[in-house]
Amino acid sequence: MDILLLLIGLALILAGANFLTDGSAALAQRFRVPEFIIGLTIVAVGTSTPELVVSVLSALAGKSDVAIGNVVGSNIFNVFLILGICALIRPLPLTAGNIRRDIPFGVAASLLLLFLAMDSWYSAGAVDRIGRLDGVLMLVIYVLLMLYTIRSTGRTAIPEPAAAGAAATAATADCDADRRPMAGWLMALMIVGGLAGLVFGGELFLDNATALARRMGVSDSLIAITLVAGGTSLPELASSVVSLVKGKSDMALGNVIGSNIANILLILGLSASIHPLTMGGISVVDLLVVLLSSVLLFLAAFTFRRRAVDRWEGALFLVIYAAYIAYLIK
Repeated sequence: MDILLLLIGLALILAGANFLTDGSAALAQRFRVPEFIIGLTIVAVGTSTPELVVSVLSALAGKSDVAIGNVVGSNIFNVFLILGICALIRPLPLTAGNIRRDIPFGVAASLLLLFLAMDSWYSAGAVDRIGRLDGVLMLVIYVLLMLYTIRSTGRTAIPEPAAAGAAATAATADCDADRRPMAGWLMALMIVGGLAGLVFGGELFLDNATALARRMGVSDSLIAITLVAGGTSLPELASSVVSLVKGKSDMALGNVIGSNIANILLILGLSASIHPLTMGGISVVDLLVVLLSSVLLFLAAFTFRRRAVDRWEGALFLVIYAAYIAYLIK
């Protein structure tokens, strides 16, 4: 029964990702908003809903290490596994804005998490924790970053179909010109329905995958770091891959970068504001791997094919993720 429900959850995730991508692309077209911004905001925050639910509930229940571990594991999963898979499918181009603004924001958020959480670095004998004031600071920074990103990116005009000599290209342009924008109610239904499919499908998949793992004797701590983090990141994986397959690489990249920033500043910020979070079983090594993922994503813009995450870099990301999981299991 667990296997059947797991497959149903996976189907809901894939369907939700498809609806969310199409609805978000239509929203970007209607309001002339860059697809990257849609990925960075609506798609990223929407697909981070499972992390938000898990971390906030864990904070309320006093399970601080689960709340932090969920975000740490999700961010590592997002870059090394999701972007690794996406880059293997198709190299991910990086814009000047990604390099100058968006990815550095991710690096800065990872550094902020490291320094706010490691209180023992500044005071001998102090408990490593993220306090309420730290949480409020994270939330304020998140709001300011989103406002700055939206204002600095601005709106872009939808390009007109270029004139072409070939009959096939001209026919395609005519079809695009005649195509009506998606109705507002349908666009909203696709976005909300897509998010619902991602969230409920992710929960169904996660619950039954966890039940199977426990029956196989896997420890709760390993389940939290791998299955919980990976399970709550399934919406990001599904929406990013579907976006990429549909030719929306900006949305796929914005989804991952936006989710990682939201995970740290919004989700941990909100969780810590509700209840201070102690590190517990989360080590400095885990936080350093989060920082490493952001730094390597930034460096990918300057290696070989400039301004792109290439296939070999995607393969490297997957190898690093496998090595990290092997380190956790040993």
